[in-house]
Amino acid sequence: MELSELVARERIRDTLAHYNWSGDAGRLTELADAFTDDGILEVRGGDRLEGRDAILVFLGGTVSSADAARRAETTAPRRRSVRHMLTNVRFLEVAATHARVEAYYAVVTEVGLDHYGRYRDRFVPVGDRWLIAHRLVGTDWAAEGSVMADPQALG
Repeated sequence: MELSELVARERIRDTLAHYNWSGDAGRLTELADAFTDDGILEVRGGDRLEGRDAILVFLGGTVSSADAARRAETTAPRRRSVRHMLTNVRFLEVAATHARVEAYYAVVTEVGLDHYGRYRDRFVPVGDRWLIAHRLVGTDWAAEGSVMADPQALG
């Protein structure tokens, strides 16, 4: 393996962590910055968002909907707790101009295991970073009381 491929793999891992840590902290602008300017976020069986602005609007709506649902269930204020766990990062292809990567994710919220699935990504180098050009998110399972995923939208 060439040094350039090792560097690409580590920069991709950094972008994966950046995406999840930013989302967990509610820093959606930083999360959207993990995508290229014209990046695509596609949700299996649902939306296809093109460009950082569209991704940001969609994710803001998802967070707002989850928070509204949680507030409707209880009058006691609770702190939002979200943790994405990423595992089994698999590099299918790493070239100088792009990389194809898949990984499993699991999301834990205040309800416990909230949902899990898979990311299927295409990364491209932008400056000294590797950013997401296309992400397909598939949710394989969601808890009945999920505060983030719609169990009816599984596909």
